[in-house]
Amino acid sequence: MTPEERVAGAGLDASSWGNGPGERYLPHRHDYDKILVVAEGDITFGLPEIKRSATLVAGDRLDLPAGTLHDALVGHAGVRCLEAHLTPGTLPRGPFHRPGWVRTGD
Repeated sequence: MTPEERVAGAGLDASSWGNGPGERYLPHRHDYDKILVVAEGDITFGLPEIKRSATLVAGDRLDLPAGTLHDALVGHAGVRCLEAHLTPGTLPRGPFHRPGWVRTGD
């Protein structure tokens, strides 16, 4: 199953975006819940308020509830992600990294 098929199968309406190697996103927040699925490459999300980071590779998913402070650094091969926006409060509290989500089906 491709990442696009898995995302669609989960009922998520996602758009695709990508960045080249070493691109960086400064710390920011969103007023919506966000689900990210890596389709190709890798990216590391910093979660400074909980002093953690999550490195996502192809097939991984990251759930970011509205208001979660996060930054990001794209890996050496670049990245292509699928991103869905949900109504605030749809996701449980706290960010959640789901390694291998595309393969596991959970």
